[in-house]
Amino acid sequence: MMTSVPSFPRMLLTLLLVLLLHHHGGHAQQTCSDGFHVDRQTRQCIDIDECRTIPNACRGEMRCVNQNGGYLCIPRSMIPQTYPRPNAPSYPGMTYPNSYPPPPAPVPAPSYPASGQPVICRFGYTLSEGNECVDVDECLANSHQCNPTQICINTEGGYTCSCTEGYWLVEGQCLDIDECRYGYCHQLCANIPGSYSCTCNPGFILNPDGRSCQDVDECEGENPCEHGCMNTYGSFICRCNAGFELGSDGMTCTDLDECSYSNLLCQHQCVNQPGSFFCICPPGYTIMADGTTCQDINECETGNATCTRAQECFNYQGGYKCLDPVRCEEPYILFGENRCMCQSENPGCREKPFTVLYKFMDIAGGRTVPLDVFQMQATTRYPGVYFIFQIKSGNEGREFYMRQTGPYSATLVLTRPLSGPKEVLLDLEMVTVHTVINFRGSSVIRLTVFVSEFSY
Repeated sequence: MMTSVPSFPRMLLTLLLVLLLHHHGGHAQQTCSDGFHVDRQTRQCIDIDECRTIPNACRGEMRCVNQNGGYLCIPRSMIPQTYPRPNAPSYPGMTYPNSYPPPPAPVPAPSYPASGQPVICRFGYTLSEGNECVDVDECLANSHQCNPTQICINTEGGYTCSCTEGYWLVEGQCLDIDECRYGYCHQLCANIPGSYSCTCNPGFILNPDGRSCQDVDECEGENPCEHGCMNTYGSFICRCNAGFELGSDGMTCTDLDECSYSNLLCQHQCVNQPGSFFCICPPGYTIMADGTTCQDINECETGNATCTRAQECFNYQGGYKCLDPVRCEEPYILFGENRCMCQSENPGCREKPFTVLYKFMDIAGGRTVPLDVFQMQATTRYPGVYFIFQIKSGNEGREFYMRQTGPYSATLVLTRPLSGPKEVLLDLEMVTVHTVINFRGSSVIRLTVFVSEFSY
């Protein structure tokens, strides 16, 4: 008769059998974490290449990049040139990137129950003295295969090849980035290997950021201009004081010769001085309040004349004349002021003018013509009498002529400009004709004309 084993001891017996089989390498199965599978020969967990085993692991323009325990889908434009590790297994289409996004936290090497066989580390790791698998620094050991233009960056279980700042990877080569093409600098840019240098145009200085420029106020501090300075964006403008003009160098100021620009600034003479000018007048004139016009000085009124008490002072434009008292020549006698008379009873007076009257006047030189300068008029009128006016002497140059303006008057007209200084003596005759009694007589005005040198 068979006896049955209680169910609880039977379950305990089964559990002991499983533990024994696992400990002695029976048919129990070793397991690995996700993304790894067991290598039957080495009994190690090795990475599963999902990019090979999973069809269309990444879609569209994304490319599959295998990682320890997983994989990444990244744009194709971000995939740099890669190099396989020495003795690393390769598969069709398999690449090893040299620059990835930050790798995931390293997965610690799995721990298995101790066995009698030696521990074999997976690729990229080496066995330490403590009988643990530690990462191999290929960059430090110089066992990488990075291009000489690249730099090696160690990663957990591998390494990656990258470029220094200022370079980018193109077909396995680190090529300089021309930062000047991308407007890194505000004004002037000079590309240099791996970097760039910013400078500014004249009139600007580089800001502390090394890229932007700010205007220099050249007018601050030492004035670059001889006179006034006005700052502008990137430059400056020099200004000169009144009466000066800017020189060809744009900074110095030279005196402006106002007198050379016009003859109308002064009535007589313009005198230039630094930054200005002034007008002067000839002797016998004084400058008026406007600073440009000349006015005659009447020496006879100011007391500057040197005439004697017996003389008469006659002022004219720019000067004066001391006139001696009129002296009548025989057979004339003095009759009144400045008048000589020849009496009809005197036989010597028959062919001479009845009276000679002395007159004085002045004319500015260079006056425009024709110009009325003097008028004669009969003071007595009789029935049947007419008058003839004429220039008896002193008009040798024909500068004057007499124009009859009525039965009893005439005007002396200047027909040609006179230049002075000089004196012109004219005898202006008025002939009286009486047709009834057949009378003919004359009177003379002895006119002295003082012509000044100037037209004012």
